[in-house]
Amino acid sequence: MLARCGWVNNDPGYQAYHDREWGVPEYDGRALFEKLCLDGQQAGLSWFTILCKIPAYRAAFADFNPEIIVTFDEQDVERLMQNKGIVRNRLKIRSIIANARAYLLMQEQGIDFSCWLWDFVGGEPVINWWPTLSEVPTSTSESEAMARALKKRGFSFVGGTICYAFMQATGMVNDHLLSCPRHPIHDNS
Repeated sequence: MLARCGWVNNDPGYQAYHDREWGVPEYDGRALFEKLCLDGQQAGLSWFTILCKIPAYRAAFADFNPEIIVTFDEQDVERLMQNKGIVRNRLKIRSIIANARAYLLMQEQGIDFSCWLWDFVGGEPVINWWPTLSEVPTSTSESEAMARALKKRGFSFVGGTICYAFMQATGMVNDHLLSCPRHPIHDNS
């Protein structure tokens, strides 16, 4: 019998996220920037917590427009620390600003963010064949390499585990369980 991956709860929004977004390949650089920032906010928390706060994050961070985010100063950080709609952690707020700077620097250097990230998986989704949730890793050599490379470029809150969650969410890695109707074995077309 087919069933959603075991990490999904009964919340309709969470189920929709699993069914329509998680594991779907994303190639838009700006969308990948947003998702990387949001995954960094998840550190120490559940993804469900962050998922519920995405509208507030988009409002607080100018729809994740890096050109606007890089203009944020200490007054903006203090303002964001008062925003009950987001995780009020100074380091995490500053990480989004730092990540915007790093993202724009890559653009200035002529580096396509999407292509650069997708190179860590050879440019196409890695399809895994996990029968149980306990077999799904929390990081891989590819996610650790991505984390090191992102940190070297000035990104923060991008450890190997966060990068693996990011890779799963953006479809670089398809970790839907074999029993899940979203696994490619079930031909989701």
